[in-house]
Amino acid sequence: MKLDFSLNMVQEQKLVMTQQMQQSIKILQMSTYDLREYIENEFAENPILEENFDFIQDSNSYVDKINYKEIIKYLESDNYGYYNYSEFKDKEEDVSPFNFICKKESLTEYLQEQLVEIDEDEYKKSIVSYFIENLDNRGYLDIPLEDICKELKISSALGREALEILQDLEPYGIGARNLSECLKIQLRKMGMLNEKLEIIINNHLNLIAENKFNLIAKILKITPKEAQDLGDIIKKLEPKPSRGFYTGEEVKFIIPDAEIRKIDGQYFVIMNENVLPKLSISKIYKNILNNEQDIYMKNYVKEKLNSAVFLIKCIEQRKSTLLKILENIVEKQKEYFDKGQKFLKPMTLKEIAEDLNIHESTVSRAIKDKYILTNKGTLRIKDLFSNGISKNTAEGGDVAVINIKNIIKEIIDNEDKRKPLSDEQICTELKKRNLNISRRTVAKYREEMNIKSSSKRKRIE
Repeated sequence: MKLDFSLNMVQEQKLVMTQQMQQSIKILQMSTYDLREYIENEFAENPILEENFDFIQDSNSYVDKINYKEIIKYLESDNYGYYNYSEFKDKEEDVSPFNFICKKESLTEYLQEQLVEIDEDEYKKSIVSYFIENLDNRGYLDIPLEDICKELKISSALGREALEILQDLEPYGIGARNLSECLKIQLRKMGMLNEKLEIIINNHLNLIAENKFNLIAKILKITPKEAQDLGDIIKKLEPKPSRGFYTGEEVKFIIPDAEIRKIDGQYFVIMNENVLPKLSISKIYKNILNNEQDIYMKNYVKEKLNSAVFLIKCIEQRKSTLLKILENIVEKQKEYFDKGQKFLKPMTLKEIAEDLNIHESTVSRAIKDKYILTNKGTLRIKDLFSNGISKNTAEGGDVAVINIKNIIKEIIDNEDKRKPLSDEQICTELKKRNLNISRRTVAKYREEMNIKSSSKRKRIE
């Protein structure tokens, strides 16, 4: 047997998830309330930061290429103002004893702490960390794995390995792509997953919800008692693994990121600039940067300076990205802002991403937990997005799913409660309105609105 040893050079493109990149993603998807709190913590940890305005706002250079002589020159300039943060704080409510209650632990923090302890190479852990930052408020990874692999420029195999590591963390079920996967992960971790449970979870969760154990027994060829026992096991599982952790969904109070205002017949996006302290770099550290003798202190200041500049750039990038997205939304939804809910057009994250030449996941992060003030009140940006269904009329066009749901609700509200309409009958009513929707889709929308089936809506008078 011939053994041939040789050295080969292979060019490989891969993205290393640095702490700065993770920070950038984290800041982009923060609500304004959370970002305020995050900035407060940064003030406490970084003495370089001050509250001010106009600093490297238009700079496109990377933090690791900062010209420190230019920084010193800037610190010495006359246009360097000062913003009194005490004026900002005076506007807040009086100190309450409830402010000293321990903060709920963040799900992200809990998972990142576990990730530090596991025995894996740092590159793979950085990918898992990226996955963690993209979990939704349930603890699910709702962005397609192939999209994340493409964004990170990694192979599908490496993406699957990273996902397995994430799904091995606690609480069990974390990182699932859907409810079925979430439940199966939990059973697998408990050593309880078997063929019958897997069949029920994959195909018959609706029967479990309706306690139709006789039907399940018939399908699986087991006794109704055995079917009920399997159902009890499934019902004890946690469909929302993030429960008990702070996920950002529990907004203490809403701070709109922007206002959509109509001026002279034209809509404008006005960013809410006043809710966040305006950051800049403290002048008092310029002498340390000039001092070539104290190398240790000079390196410390440089490190903190890098951190401060990058934070400022991340906040500006967050604002810039959100502004572009909102301007695009307003352009697409002018009729909605003029005429109301019925004129909301179908609009997806993908459409906005393609218009702005950014990734769909960037749009998803940018609108997460964000609100806007409009002539319709304060709205969650996410609620303006929905898929569409074609309308069977001569003029054609699509109808937003949220409007379809409103029509279904209207039909059910006006039905005879002694003879509630079945999903098939609702389909017929929708067809009269030129909306061709399947019975299964009607059932899906009805369940999403927490409306019971016709048999459970029936009333005896």
